Amino acid sequence: MTRGLFATAAMLLLASAAAAPAQLTMPAEALPAPTAADRALLKDAIDIHAHLDPDSFGPHSAQAARALDSVDMALRARTVHMRGFVVKHHYDETAGIAYLTRKAVPDIEVFGQLCLNLTVGGLNPAAVYQFAEVKGGFGRIVAMPTWDSENNIRRSAHPDLPFVTVSKNGALLPETKAVIAAVAAAKVRDSGASLALSTGHVSAEEALMIIREARKQGVKQIVVTHAMGHPVNMTIAQMKEAAGLGAFIEFVGGFAVGSRAEFTMQQYYDAIRAVGPEHVILSSDSGQMNRPFPDDMIAYVAGQLRAKGMTTAELHKMMVENPTTLLGLPQPGMK
Repeated sequence: MTRGLFATAAMLLLASAAAAPAQLTMPAEALPAPTAADRALLKDAIDIHAHLDPDSFGPHSAQAARALDSVDMALRARTVHMRGFVVKHHYDETAGIAYLTRKAVPDIEVFGQLCLNLTVGGLNPAAVYQFAEVKGGFGRIVAMPTWDSENNIRRSAHPDLPFVTVSKNGALLPETKAVIAAVAAAKVRDSGASLALSTGHVSAEEALMIIREARKQGVKQIVVTHAMGHPVNMTIAQMKEAAGLGAFIEFVGGFAVGSRAEFTMQQYYDAIRAVGPEHVILSSDSGQMNRPFPDDMIAYVAGQLRAKGMTTAELHKMMVENPTTLLGLPQPGMK
């Protein structure tokens, strides 16, 4: 993490050490509020995909402004009895932000993620080791390229921008295999935990190749980033194949709610039922301006899935047990 980002995070810590959640303005986009019964489903939940400040926003960034910061989110998580969340930045690692957020709100478990985009050198093993060795031991997920992946750029409005390539002619590049090796080998400082691997915004075919290689190299915990949705667009058969290889399949609320929605809740329900809730992680992919806050997003989607026929036990599996396993944590109630 840069000195400037550490300084920003430190100021954020000092400014946000209040005992109650900040009074945030609800995003403008209309969304029915989760019910109390929906919010009750959040007990011990971990959101592995929360987009939070301090993050970048400007002419050189492809992303939306963020509606709340990591401390704001930790205070919200505490209010609804979540266990924690993972801070996702496309352009920087967030293990340091997790460390400082935990100092401000010590009863919420916050973790960091590293996305292998151009800002960290792309497929850069050195970035993986640096991420794992940030003080505190809260770096936990390494993602293949997201915004800067070849698949994402070629499907974007600016297909001529630079990108990070992970495969050529149907085979993974040596650089891709090298960075997977770093994920497999790195041990997280202060905890000895292993890193998990996320497939990022690569194509469905590339994601399957990455999962096979990661398994071959000994990576135990893998998740397919929003498999059902742009720009990954896995078929049900491909999701089942990935699950059969031992990967979790992520379904994000952001693709089923609001103006960004690509699918109906019925389509989500049918896909999760086909893949099997035991293989699924439900996360928010939220925190941006004009979208629901991450906790509201997950609670609302969980409530809608329950209304379609998902059981409380199945939702607990997707929101609590599976993300807990991905992050290498003991299940709630276990020492």
